[in-house]
Amino acid sequence: MGLSLQLPAAGRLHHVEIWVEDYPRAKASLGWVLERLGYRLESEWVHGGSWQGAGEYIVLEAGPDVSGPHVRRRAGLNHLAFAAGPASAVDALVAAAGGRGWTLMYPERHPHAGGAGHYAAYLENADGFEVELVADIGVDE
Repeated sequence: MGLSLQLPAAGRLHHVEIWVEDYPRAKASLGWVLERLGYRLESEWVHGGSWQGAGEYIVLEAGPDVSGPHVRRRAGLNHLAFAAGPASAVDALVAAAGGRGWTLMYPERHPHAGGAGHYAAYLENADGFEVELVADIGVDE
């Protein structure tokens, strides 16, 4: 029987709000990845939407307060990394991602761009947002 750890609520990620220039475009790429990873679109408004995860939620929002494009190589958020299940699930996401506005980063080193013992895909969308999809090594396919 596995050991279950109960983490205290304090210190856990509650939500992430990502400001985007174009909400429909962000929904088509970032929203698609979130839904493939098990998040569900919980609510939507004129300039944004909220995707509910297992505990935390992620907001994508555009609007009058957003000024300028996202630049991941400047101070601030570089990327979000998600547990994506077994390597086959990572591979399936990569195969489908091109049709959803994503480009595979570091293709010459994929799927070990993070190192020999790290199976992951690094994807970037047209707006410069990066997601890392990390395989659970050792998980039965």
